[in-house]
Amino acid sequence: MTNNSPYSASYNGSYNCSYKKARHSEYWQQLQALAQQPWSLAQLFAQDDERSRRFSCHAGALYMDYSKQCIDDSVLSGLLGLAESCELSARIQALLQGAMVNTSEQRAALHTALRLPDTAALQVDGQDVVADVHHSLAQVARLSERVRNGTWRGFSGQAITDVVNIGVGGSDLGPLMATTALDEWADTDIEVHFVSNMDGTQLDNLLKHLNPETTLFIISSKSFGTVDTLSNARTALSWLLATAERRAGTEDSVLRRHFIGISANSAKMSAWGIHPEHQLQLWDWVGGRFSMWSAIGLALAIRIGMPRFKELLAGAHSMDTHFAQADFRDNLPVLLGLLAVWNSTFLQVNAHTVLPYDGRLSYLPSYLTQLEMESNGKSVTLHGDHIDYDTCPILWGEIGSNAQHAFYQLLHQGTQQVSCDFIACVRRYSDKVQNAPLQQQHELSLANCLAQSRVLAFGNAAIAEAADAGSHDTSASEADRYKYYRGNQPSTTLLLDELTPHSLGALVALYEHKVYVMASIWDINPFDQWGVEMGKQMAESVHQAMQHEVAGQFDSSTDQLLQHIKQLS
Repeated sequence: MTNNSPYSASYNGSYNCSYKKARHSEYWQQLQALAQQPWSLAQLFAQDDERSRRFSCHAGALYMDYSKQCIDDSVLSGLLGLAESCELSARIQALLQGAMVNTSEQRAALHTALRLPDTAALQVDGQDVVADVHHSLAQVARLSERVRNGTWRGFSGQAITDVVNIGVGGSDLGPLMATTALDEWADTDIEVHFVSNMDGTQLDNLLKHLNPETTLFIISSKSFGTVDTLSNARTALSWLLATAERRAGTEDSVLRRHFIGISANSAKMSAWGIHPEHQLQLWDWVGGRFSMWSAIGLALAIRIGMPRFKELLAGAHSMDTHFAQADFRDNLPVLLGLLAVWNSTFLQVNAHTVLPYDGRLSYLPSYLTQLEMESNGKSVTLHGDHIDYDTCPILWGEIGSNAQHAFYQLLHQGTQQVSCDFIACVRRYSDKVQNAPLQQQHELSLANCLAQSRVLAFGNAAIAEAADAGSHDTSASEADRYKYYRGNQPSTTLLLDELTPHSLGALVALYEHKVYVMASIWDINPFDQWGVEMGKQMAESVHQAMQHEVAGQFDSSTDQLLQHIKQLS
């Protein structure tokens, strides 16, 4: 690896920390002992008037308050010491400089290079990564502008009115999340749609409302072999050909005028029929769930324009720089990751929910579910050792206002401990006079965000007049017991100054780096997903058995289910 990284260069090619070493470090032992203590958020706040100031930090447009986590100075000191013993600084540099951090697949994980400015320099194995990235971005700019300005025409000569992104996993969740979040920044009438479900339901419902002569499909697949994506793509092609044949169009013109491919496998794109000029490049060192910054974001670029897409990249890059340079005590991704390790591994809080109080972030919980659980849902270390402690928690989430009327009951009065991330945007609706009703709704949403984190932290004591009510004392009335809120649910609140392409980029990069911090402490590889691959392989075998009369091939349950399906087919 040639080291021309724009980040500080301290990584020397290896680090010595391992699961066994970290497991027996003084910091690990210290944190295990601290975790056995009774933790009361109410007491922590009562003992320290400066707690909220000391346990908060910011970077750019993001402000993070983690004072409602079950920590004190001794815990924070232990976590920072654990990070040092795991050589987190060296691991961060390894990631950013293009080292082989994806050890099981023998390659780098250079999603951060996707947002490097064109003035940066980074070479990996003799390849100019920055030049490659910006060549691809130039192609994205060229194709997106052709669609946006009406130059791109369908087989009948009409301009494109609708773009359909066909992908799955990171090729769907990333651009879908970002396009939804930033749709108010759209400056075109071209509509963008997303299809991922392999059973055809999404595509079938969508095609009923689209004009085949003015619809462009983006096939997004790193391998260009994903069954889910290609099955939808074939159906889309058949739909287009049915109309084209009636209009004397040819299959070649349909493929050339209605399909763009995004993949690391140009040969398979060409074999499928994607024209070489309409093929956009991915690289092996980009994981699907980290790929929205690349050509995978083409649908977003079409919707909001390339200048704003580049603002998204700039926001992510600003978080990369913060991650690389900020002291760990003020480093948002480091702190967020260490708090997650504290909750999951030491406090055994094995559930985590993401609660954005902003409808524009409706797909962020789904995006983060994949990002964290596919990355860190591992039980084997980088060195092949089986782990005997908890790693990634079960993660889910929902828009806060919906969640309040759905699963907050469990958060407030259930038996499970759950850690929470509250996310909100401070400013919205700039014209407060014209948008007065909407501004009031926005303020109500912010108030609910703060109120819910308060009640989750302090329970009944959050309301002064109910401070003495709801105890488990046998003298308490039966009604009081029904109304008891135990509190002590740990949470972090993230406030964005406002939701812009730049701040969204920083927010998503923050969570990417959080995942890497957690993986570094746990000594696991967050960049592979062999569990997903195993499922794909088995699905192929079952599908073959479904198409042929093969008996007794699997376990008795699967064989019986297959027989039942065949009888009804």
